[in-house]
Amino acid sequence: MIGIYLMGFVILVSGVGVLGTAIAYAVRPTERMLELLRPLSLAAIFAALCSFAVGAATALKFAAERESGAVAMHALAAGLSEAFVPLFVAFAFLAVAWLLVTLGMRRRA
Repeated sequence: MIGIYLMGFVILVSGVGVLGTAIAYAVRPTERMLELLRPLSLAAIFAALCSFAVGAATALKFAAERESGAVAMHALAAGLSEAFVPLFVAFAFLAVAWLLVTLGMRRRA
């Protein structure tokens, strides 16, 4: 259940914060926007890593509570695959955001 809240935080920080700032920078590039985008990007990366770590720990705990064998391996594989989703979402938003920054830098030059 905690993974859902962390995933929401990742989407808010990555999606709204970083992507919104990158769009604003692409429209009207200023050094102040670029200065803001750098720490927002770091926050998105740290939020994604935190969410991944909690998801992986939850998957490992859930698998450890099962009897060893196929059931435990299925639980572990399912949990770890879900733990990678916040990383994918955050880095996809970051990739789009920094492509927008590239457009803004081109406009600025």
